[in-house]
Amino acid sequence: MAVSLDDPVERGFVASLAHPGGNVTGLSTLQQELLGKRLELLKEVVPRLSRVAVLWTADILSQAAHLRTMEIAGRALGVQLQFLSLRGPDPDFEGAFRAATSGGASALITVAGPVGFAHRARIVDLAAKSHLPALYEVREFVEAGGLVAYGASLPDLHRRAAVYVHKILKGAKPADLPVEQPTKFEMVINLKTAKTLGLTIPQSLLQRADQVIQ
Repeated sequence: MAVSLDDPVERGFVASLAHPGGNVTGLSTLQQELLGKRLELLKEVVPRLSRVAVLWTADILSQAAHLRTMEIAGRALGVQLQFLSLRGPDPDFEGAFRAATSGGASALITVAGPVGFAHRARIVDLAAKSHLPALYEVREFVEAGGLVAYGASLPDLHRRAAVYVHKILKGAKPADLPVEQPTKFEMVINLKTAKTLGLTIPQSLLQRADQVIQ
């Protein structure tokens, strides 16, 4: 069985990355390790950033650790965080965004996992209506009109997962296949959205981007 998770050890799917020890193996997305970097990038986009709304999924147990990681990064950067939880298969996104704007947030970060990905068009639309610069987990948000995304390349992970599936079908045991970490990361920036928000993306950031949507 091949999977793609943020931290399969913490979530109890495998004993360790090197030696899964059961019937599950695959690839990790390193979501938790990237949270501080995402916050740093958001502050580059919005230099006077002081308060950030964090959209997260309360139904995913591992996200509690994500929030602790973000709190540490926020303190180091002098940024206050406002955590907005999503619950259930059809979360109250409108209510979350109302809370973000009424709470004085000047930007948004999503840590919403599969729920956020499934509703990415809705989230991007609400961020635009709320005039909130937002940094997302994967490029698909930016392709839907979001501002910036930074994270592991999902297409690359899916290709590598297919290799694992092939090995298992050929007789390899998941317990003998180490959980691999991402090797390809990408940053995508939407200049159309930046212009709508009245933002000027620093040239240094544009030069580091893997794709810039004009």
